[in-house]
Amino acid sequence: MVVIRLSRGGSKRRPFYNIVVANSQNRRDGRFIEKVGFYNPVASGAAESLRVAVDRVTHWVGVGAQLSPTVTRLVDQAKKATV
Repeated sequence: MVVIRLSRGGSKRRPFYNIVVANSQNRRDGRFIEKVGFYNPVASGAAESLRVAVDRVTHWVGVGAQLSPTVTRLVDQAKKATV
């Protein structure tokens, strides 16, 4: 099954997450099909904390990909920010 989930990056105590489309059997930080955005929970100042390519997420959901609960929340948050 194809899932859209977070892949962790960054260093210790400074998390940074890529929003990726991946096969559910692959490791969390392993191989992925496409990167569709990022989430930086510790962004400060003018730094961008969330970017999502909503059109690509819509495409992948249309062909059967499942969103993780956290990614669902982040995509909803990104849609509200653009409107």
